[in-house]
Amino acid sequence: MCPVLATDAQAKTLELVALGDSLTQGYGLAPDDGLVAQLQRWLLAHGADVTVINAGVSGDTTAGGRARLDWSLSDQTDALMIALGGNDLLRGLPPEEARANLDAMLSTANARNLPVLLIGLPAPGNYGPDYKAAFDALWPELAAKHGALLVTNLLAPITDLPPKARAAQALMQEDGIHPAPDGVALIVDHLGPTVLELLAQVPPR
Repeated sequence: MCPVLATDAQAKTLELVALGDSLTQGYGLAPDDGLVAQLQRWLLAHGADVTVINAGVSGDTTAGGRARLDWSLSDQTDALMIALGGNDLLRGLPPEEARANLDAMLSTANARNLPVLLIGLPAPGNYGPDYKAAFDALWPELAAKHGALLVTNLLAPITDLPPKARAAQALMQEDGIHPAPDGVALIVDHLGPTVLELLAQVPPR
C-alpha cells in the first residue's frame, strides 16, 4: 500500500478525528501508550502526514458519540474514525438504538464529505443469539450503506489469540477489557493499513 504523502494538490497535514470510548481514549495507559498516540506514530512512520485527534471519552455509548459528533469535528477535519458500541454491548442496549445512532453519525460525515472508517466489536453470546446476530450485522450493513471502510473487530488481534497466549504476552490490563500497551501495538498494526486507505480517500482541498 502506498504511503499517504502530501502532494502539491494537498500540501497540508491531514486531520483525522478518532471518535470513540475508553478503548480510543486510552483508559489505564500512559498518554504515549494509548491507541491514538501509537496510531499517530505508526502513521507517521508509514509516510502519512496526519494529526490524529483523540476524541475518545471513557464510558461513552453510540448515543453519547452521536450527541458530541458535531463539536468533535472542525473545519479542519479531513477524515473520521468511529469506534463506538462497546459500552452499548456492556449495558445490553438495544441493537436498533446503536444502529440509529451510528447511522446518524455516518450521515453527518457524508454530508461533510468526510471519508469514514467504522470500527466495530462483536456482541457477546450472553444476550442470546438474536441479540448477537442483530448487533453483529450493524457494522457491515452500515458500512455498505454509507460507503465507509470497515474493521469489524477492533480487538481481533488480541481476542483471536488463545487466552494463555494473551496472558503470557500481557496484552490486556487486569480488568480484562482494556488492552495493555503491547496489546494496543497489535491493534495498531492491524488497524494501520486500513487507516492509510482511509486517508487516501481524502479529497484535495
